[in-house]
Amino acid sequence: MKKVLLILMTVMVTTLSAEAQVRPTVLGDKHAMLKVKQGERFLLLPVQESEDIAAIAVLNGQNEMEQRLNVKLAIDRVDYYVPYELKGAALLDIEFHGDRRQKGAVGEFVCWKEMKYSNTFDTTNREKFRPAYHHTPLYGWMNDPNGMFYKDGVWHLYFQWNPYGSQWENMTWGHSTSRDLIHWDAQPMAIEMDWLGSIFSGSCVTHGDEVVAFYTSAGHHQTQSMAVSKDGGRSFKKYSGNPVLSTSDVPDFRDPKAFWNEDVKAWNLILAAGQEMRIYSSKDLKEWKYESSFGKEYGNHSGVWECPDLIKIDGKWVLICNINPGGPFGGSATQYFIGQFDGKKFTCESMPKVTKWLDYGKDHYATVSFYNAPENRRVVLAWMSNWQYANQVPTKQFRSANSIPRDLGLFTHGEETYVSVVPSKEMLAVRSNKLKKPTETCEVLVDTKNYSEIVLSNTKGEQVVMTYDAAKQTFTMDRTKSGDVEFSEAFPCVTEAPTYGQIKQLRIFIDRCSIEAFDAEGKMSMTNLVFPSEPYNTIKVKGGKTTIYEIKVKK
Repeated sequence: MKKVLLILMTVMVTTLSAEAQVRPTVLGDKHAMLKVKQGERFLLLPVQESEDIAAIAVLNGQNEMEQRLNVKLAIDRVDYYVPYELKGAALLDIEFHGDRRQKGAVGEFVCWKEMKYSNTFDTTNREKFRPAYHHTPLYGWMNDPNGMFYKDGVWHLYFQWNPYGSQWENMTWGHSTSRDLIHWDAQPMAIEMDWLGSIFSGSCVTHGDEVVAFYTSAGHHQTQSMAVSKDGGRSFKKYSGNPVLSTSDVPDFRDPKAFWNEDVKAWNLILAAGQEMRIYSSKDLKEWKYESSFGKEYGNHSGVWECPDLIKIDGKWVLICNINPGGPFGGSATQYFIGQFDGKKFTCESMPKVTKWLDYGKDHYATVSFYNAPENRRVVLAWMSNWQYANQVPTKQFRSANSIPRDLGLFTHGEETYVSVVPSKEMLAVRSNKLKKPTETCEVLVDTKNYSEIVLSNTKGEQVVMTYDAAKQTFTMDRTKSGDVEFSEAFPCVTEAPTYGQIKQLRIFIDRCSIEAFDAEGKMSMTNLVFPSEPYNTIKVKGGKTTIYEIKVKK
């Protein structure tokens, strides 16, 4: 998969000379300072994930603090490196946390021997579980997709990113772009942390020639801020009047999703506040008026409501509500509500206790839609992981991928209306040759009967078992023997989805560490991670006809 990052190039870290090693000044048993060598582009920071965070204050030549970072600096071994771009840095003030009595003196930590200066950073993939046709960050941690929009033939995807480690911390907005929703080019960091706080989830809208971003500033309290791009979303300037929205009544007040509401000729914004969604309106994107709240007694309330979206599909409005915990099989998941919206109030058409899930897998969260998608499509991406174990999955260079792109629609079953989910049409463009057996990157079509069992397996005895039962109207996926399942007690599981009637054909997407299964008509979707020691290369189907397509993407 082609990746481009303006500040990153591929040169092996091991080529750096010993002369480039750093020499800290140790000030105490938990405190050290490092004078930065001038004229270098990056300081490569060695990370050890089992260690406590080291708090790093970055000072410029006038001893003014420029930035704060939290990095798990290596104590006795190095798991991987992350680059810190020095820019105007002159001094790093580093405070280690945790009990160091059994670790030795600060001056003896391995980070000082392994920390090096460089003008480049190697991003060559070293992970066997990195997906081939799903979006991933070049390195570091990624969670929620943010600010997604389409403009001038380009899909823009921003995401919650930690560039200083492959676990959650130091939230910024990373940025990738695509012309086909499959091949993604990495772009420079879009929005960095500031003194209002870390940069949490949010959204973008296009407004004339400008792109306007709304995001949560996560400091002592969570407030909403705005930034404007005049170069098509490549770079942003933060609004001088930030924050544009704040409250003191709830601690969880975040994830603003703004959109133009053609029905009322005004801007709307929906955000999460504890266990409800709050709706605002505006004429100028700067001054926001509170209109109403939705959520009390509706749907699932087992966890915090997050990452909302409010979109119109076929004359009805769909309110997407991501929740953590409280998913149907534990941890995080995406629920939704269908109803009407008049620009001020959302009215759900279902009874309060009705809960509808967008995906019945274990690894589908933070689902939001692209703003301004062409052909009035409702294209969404999800974060393909679960907060129960996202920090522990068996990768190091990066953590987490996004789901394949999906288009949303509506269907009815009984007296209820539901959201349909189908793979976006762009997924058909990467279908290649027909295969006799599955590979690590393929699409499997199964024409089902009343009872169908699909078993994917490899020579190590690892397997995933999927079952469709027309009588019960259920589809299940068992990953308890799928490969590496030991990193979390919450990982091995069997997930089950209602099919809302008969399934005639299943579309199953396999990509190195994930399996995404869909009813071809959109009435069921299920997303689960898997970590087999070798790819599944055998498929056995009882009660169905199978066609396998190789999925090929350009490098």
